Amino acid sequence: MSAPQPVPDPRPGPRPGPGALSRARREADLDHVTGETVDLLVVGLGVTGAGVALDAASRGLSVLAVDAHDLAFGTSRWSSKLVHGGLRYLAKGQLGVAHESAVERGILMGRTAPHLTRAMPLLVPLTDAVPRRQGVLAMQGFRAGDALRAAAGTPRSLLPGPRRLSAQQTRALVPPVRTQGLRGGLLSHDGQLEDDARLVVALARTAAAYGARVVTRARALDVTADGATLRDELTGRTVQVRCRAVVNAAGVWAGQVVDGLTLRPSRGTHLVLRGDRLAGVDVAVSAPVPGSLNRFVFTLPQADGLVYVGLTDEPAPDEVPDVPEATEAEVDFLLETMSSAFEAPLTRADVVGTYAGLRPLLAAEGSTADLSRKHAVLTSDAGVVTVVGGKLTTYRRMAEDAVGAVVAGRGLTAQPCRTRDLPLVGAATRPQLARVDAPARLVRRYGAEAPRVLADAVARTGLDEAALLESVAEGVPVTRAELLWGVTHEGAVDADDLLDRRTRVGMVADDRAATEDAARWALEH
Repeated sequence: MSAPQPVPDPRPGPRPGPGALSRARREADLDHVTGETVDLLVVGLGVTGAGVALDAASRGLSVLAVDAHDLAFGTSRWSSKLVHGGLRYLAKGQLGVAHESAVERGILMGRTAPHLTRAMPLLVPLTDAVPRRQGVLAMQGFRAGDALRAAAGTPRSLLPGPRRLSAQQTRALVPPVRTQGLRGGLLSHDGQLEDDARLVVALARTAAAYGARVVTRARALDVTADGATLRDELTGRTVQVRCRAVVNAAGVWAGQVVDGLTLRPSRGTHLVLRGDRLAGVDVAVSAPVPGSLNRFVFTLPQADGLVYVGLTDEPAPDEVPDVPEATEAEVDFLLETMSSAFEAPLTRADVVGTYAGLRPLLAAEGSTADLSRKHAVLTSDAGVVTVVGGKLTTYRRMAEDAVGAVVAGRGLTAQPCRTRDLPLVGAATRPQLARVDAPARLVRRYGAEAPRVLADAVARTGLDEAALLESVAEGVPVTRAELLWGVTHEGAVDADDLLDRRTRVGMVADDRAATEDAARWALEH
C-alpha cells in the first residue's frame, strides 16, 4: 500500500521542495549565503526558532536559520513531551494564556502534526494524600479545561471529557495505586507528543522544504539587525552574512545574542524510570505537591517503554550551562511527592536517568513558578527582534508574532501567515495514518514518511527489512533504519545528534553506551 500524501494546502504561495537535511546540504547552504543578502536570519533552532524559520519561509521570505549546536539542543528537548491545554494557567487566572494554549494544542493535534501527537489520559487517584477539597477543586479545573477545549474548537473525539472513577476503576487503570483511603479517581485528557525533539526536526525539515537554509553547528557572532558573523563550529571558518532582519530565538541564551535583555530562567527537572517499575499503567498519574492546591507531580508513560516523572520549577540564577543537570534535592522531591500515589514508594534505585531544562522567562517579581508563561516579542534599539518566554505548545503563535514584527518593523514584503493549516512533513489525517503500510513504531515517529524511512535504508545498505527493523540493542527499541534516516534526512552530523536528539536513547546512559556502535555504523553509511 502506498503511503498517504500530506494534507494539501490549497492557498497560493511557495510550494515545498525536498525537505531532507544532511551534512552535504548544510555545507552547501553555508557556502551559498556567502555574498548574498537574505530576508531573515534566525538565531536558534529550538522549537521557536524552527517555527520562525517555517513561518517566514512559507510566507515567501528567504531565510537562513542557524544554531551553535544542533536542532533542539536546548530547552526544546527537555520538556514533559506534552501539548498543554492551558489548565495550569487557567488556575492562575491567566485566561488569555490558557485560551491560547488550548487553541494551539488543537492546531497541533488536529492539523499540523497529528502523526506526532495523541490524547494522553491523566488520572488523579483520590487517596488520603488528596484532601476532599483539593479533589473538588481538581475536578472543577478539569471541567474548566474541557470548556477551554470546546472554546478552542477541539472535538471530543480527539480529547475526551473528564469523569469521576470509582475506586475499583482506579485500581484497574493503576494496579500499583495506593489503596489506603482510596475513594476513587479523576480522569481527564491532555495532549502528548511522541517526542519534543522530533517536533523540532519536523519543523526544520518543513522549513527547508519551503526554501529555508537550516544550518546547525554555526555560531552567530556580532549580531546586528543587518547581519552577523557565522563561525562554523565543525571547521572553524567564519562567514559574513547579510540580512534584512534578524529574529533572536536563542531561548535562555537570548541575552548573549542581544545586549540589555534580562531573563530569569527556571529549571524543570524530570526523572526517567523503566516502564516495568509501573507495570500495567498506561495512563499518566498525578500526585499533589504538599502545601499547594493546584500543583501536581506526574508520571508520564512513553511509547518507547520509559516513564518520566516530573516536574520541578526552581530558580536557576547561575550562568546558563549547555546541558542543565538535576539537583539531588529535586530528585528527592520528585520521588517523595510521587510516591504518595503508589503502594510501593519510588526510590533512587528506580531512577535510570534524569534530565533538566531551563525555561527562558522574563525577569519579574515573585517565584519562577508564578511567572507568566506569556511570550514577549521585543525589538532592540539596533532593530533585532527577540522572542522569549512562552512554552512549547504555543511555539507557532510565538513564531507568527515574531515574523509579523520583523515584517512590519523592517518593511519586508511577505504573504500572510499560513502555519495554522500547514502540515509538517509526515503529517496526514488520523484515518490516513492508520492505513500507512509500515511498522507502528515508524508511523508514530515519521507519519506518512514511515515507508520511505525503511525503503531508503534498504536501498542504501542492501540489507533486508528485518535486519533494519531489529532493535539496535537489548531493551532499546530504536532501529538501524531510524539511525540512517537521522543522518540522510534529519541533519545529524555525529553520534550525539543521533542518540541524544533524533532518537533520545541518551535519556538512559546505559542504553546510550549500548547503542554507540550502531550510531557509528549509520554515520559511515
